[in-house]
Amino acid sequence: MDEKPPQEPARRKPSQVPSWVTLGFVLGALFVLALPHRAAVEPSPTPAADPIAPRPAKPPGPPRITTIEAVFAAWDKFAAWSNDTTEVALWNTDTMSYSDCFEVLKTADGYYFRSIPRLTRPVLTHGVVDESPLQFTETVRQREEWQGDVDRENLKALSEAAHQSFDSPAADPQKK
Repeated sequence: MDEKPPQEPARRKPSQVPSWVTLGFVLGALFVLALPHRAAVEPSPTPAADPIAPRPAKPPGPPRITTIEAVFAAWDKFAAWSNDTTEVALWNTDTMSYSDCFEVLKTADGYYFRSIPRLTRPVLTHGVVDESPLQFTETVRQREEWQGDVDRENLKALSEAAHQSFDSPAADPQKK
């Protein structure tokens, strides 16, 4: 009896993929190690403090009375007085705004100026030229009186226009 011994299954070859991956990793690591190394960048030394350091901007000083006196003398015709006082704001070139505020007292001897932190009256919006270096103020009562005058003038103009449109001969068809 011829019995054949059981044959062992043929051994399979191991996959070569893991060896190629390993070879690629080793070659990559060698390539990175072969690259030239950069020297560490050291920060530049800080320069010693300059003996002449720039000074910070000087805050604007208090407004000069001589300036407001000269400007107000040229522009006083636009002031709205109440009990011989008014308030004005002077254009300041440092702040680029009307930031220097004054109360002005009118006497027989001339004008007296007192610096104030801010205007307390409404700014005059009518009868003043745009290029004025001063902002003038008026009282609330003066503002209301002016607004009442404007309202009356507008009402008068509207009523006259209405009368003219009704009284025109072209509107009367019987006169033909």
